[in-house]
Amino acid sequence: MKKLLFTICIIICSLQINAQELTITGVVTDAGGPLVGVKVIVKGKINGTTTDLDGFYSIKAKKGDILKYSYLGYKLKEVIVKGKTKIDVVLEEDSATLQEVVVMAYGSSSEIAYTGNNVRKITKREKIQNNIVSQLAGNATGAQIMKGTKKTSKPIKIRGASSINTGNEPLYIVNGVPAEEGYRAIYKIKPSKIKSMEVFKSPKASVLFGKAGKNGCVIITTKGYKNTINYDEEYTKLSENQFKKVTLDPLSTFSIDVDKAGYSNIRRMINNGEDIPFDAVKVEEMVNYFDYDYPQPIGEHPFSITTDLAKTPWNTQTKLVRIGLQGKEYLNEELPASNLTFLIDVSGSMNSQNKLPLLVSAFKLLVHQLREKDKVSIVVYAGAAGVVLPPTSGHQKEKIINALSKLEAGGSTAGGQGIKLAYKLAEKNIKKNGNNRVILATDGDFNVGASSNDDMVKLIEEKRESGVFLSVLGFGMGNYKDSKLEILADKGNGNHAYIDNMQEAQKVFGKEFGGTLYTIAKDVKIQVEFNPEKVQAYRLIGYENRLLQDEDFIDDTKDAGELGSGHKVTALYEIVLVGVKSDYVKEVSPLKYTKPEAVGNYTDELFTVKFRYKKPDGDKSIEMVHIQKNEETEMSTDFKFASAVALFGLKLRKSQFTNNTNFNQVINLAEQGRGEDKQGYRSEFVRLVKSIKSSL
Repeated sequence: MKKLLFTICIIICSLQINAQELTITGVVTDAGGPLVGVKVIVKGKINGTTTDLDGFYSIKAKKGDILKYSYLGYKLKEVIVKGKTKIDVVLEEDSATLQEVVVMAYGSSSEIAYTGNNVRKITKREKIQNNIVSQLAGNATGAQIMKGTKKTSKPIKIRGASSINTGNEPLYIVNGVPAEEGYRAIYKIKPSKIKSMEVFKSPKASVLFGKAGKNGCVIITTKGYKNTINYDEEYTKLSENQFKKVTLDPLSTFSIDVDKAGYSNIRRMINNGEDIPFDAVKVEEMVNYFDYDYPQPIGEHPFSITTDLAKTPWNTQTKLVRIGLQGKEYLNEELPASNLTFLIDVSGSMNSQNKLPLLVSAFKLLVHQLREKDKVSIVVYAGAAGVVLPPTSGHQKEKIINALSKLEAGGSTAGGQGIKLAYKLAEKNIKKNGNNRVILATDGDFNVGASSNDDMVKLIEEKRESGVFLSVLGFGMGNYKDSKLEILADKGNGNHAYIDNMQEAQKVFGKEFGGTLYTIAKDVKIQVEFNPEKVQAYRLIGYENRLLQDEDFIDDTKDAGELGSGHKVTALYEIVLVGVKSDYVKEVSPLKYTKPEAVGNYTDELFTVKFRYKKPDGDKSIEMVHIQKNEETEMSTDFKFASAVALFGLKLRKSQFTNNTNFNQVINLAEQGRGEDKQGYRSEFVRLVKSIKSSL
């Protein structure tokens, strides 16, 4: 009897050991090294895992289970779990299931056979058709040509026979630099400029480029092109401000602008060796990117006003006027509770390293600064919109970060639908007397539903009445829609930034956290009246798309810019004093019915600045007045640097008002204005100017 009981116990223990779940780990490789993205599952089950960048995996299984290792282009491998917790596997390529290269040649329907070779170098310069697609199709081994249209089909796919899912566009490398807008690269390269091309299927591409190469890679080397190509970006058309005669037009009225996207976007272009479109150069956004030492406000108003006058560094016939606003700065703990809704574009156009991955890393910086009283929701949109995180307290940082980390790009772009859902969620969870804001992060390439600029303006103007503010963050290049994002920010009572790297993300979400998220004054307008006894003519530098009609200044129904906590705004005027002969002051035919003349005795005043603003929850404007005496001073360090940035912008725009200055003068002026430069932004500016100079 004792022997029987002993035998039964052994059997039970053995069964328990066999039933015990083990954690199996290992590395999957091929002859070339670790394989990224190998699917590992327990046979008979659906869920499993995939290998990471080092080919490492971890999965739970029981003794006797069979592990299946599958990877596109490789033979399936099965391994029985015998009790060891470490199982390394080497996969073999499967010539029977090697990938094909599918090339959509628009308007073509011919086919060629494929052999499935791993890579085919294309260096032969044969007679080809009108685009790079045709050349690739005719020379890449493993190519199949299918009908398609430019609007509906992406021209190249590198896939296995059973893999037809969306979002499988390959990585494009042009002259060693990722072509951020993928297949659009092929429309911008002349076939005669192609030196060579290579096509890699995903296993090899993954080894070379990590996750970015999971869908294969097309490597293009050109002759005579710069590193990258400006594919399909959009900027609002700008017409440079001209000089105006004070006797005919004494008032200059405009909305403030705290947007800084223009500078970081231009920095990206310079660093990539791209040509800079004139309309991408917004001088006021370049000037306002930098920090200046204006005094903190004292008293009832939420900002201080500074004005000064000095000699124009690039023209002896004119003077330069600087107007500076300094928003009241609040510490993070002093800010009211926030109700933030992250609205994130996860469409296919965001599938680039400097788009969704950078976006997620940037938002993590913001999450780490949230407090327990803050709430965050996450809405995403691609072909449709959805909520991926309901309102979550700021102290649950891990939960918010996990939701961000799971985001993947793919599909079309229903931006209008996403905006509607984000505002609906923000309104539902609105905090009275709090900071209610939607933070939109996208490249701006909306193409489903309400997507035109007019549609977006109408939608945002309707939604802003809810009291929810809007911050717009632009990412990526190639199809960056600056014009659309700027409109959204302007009409949504918000601000617009362009994030090209983690340094910029730290600036927006770290150093300028309060200004990015908390509005202290809205609809801020400036009206400058010049004294005709002292000033002949004036020209506002920049702000071309922020100009207002003079009557708009006292019209409280007219929308204008917003000022955030700690924000600074700088505006520059170039003026011609009375008695100075200048080519910029044109003669005008004498008036018959009116005689413009100065009124009163204001010989000591140069100009008067009027400011109007509303409180964040107010509807009636408050007015401030500031008078600049007729006093010229030596340029301060900050004034010199702001002037250098403005001159650089004018040079990039090929302005008629630079007086034939060169980039050396910009550099000298910036060096004089570099100052303490704790963050290194001014030094970086000097480097950018030198880079442009050396490329000429």
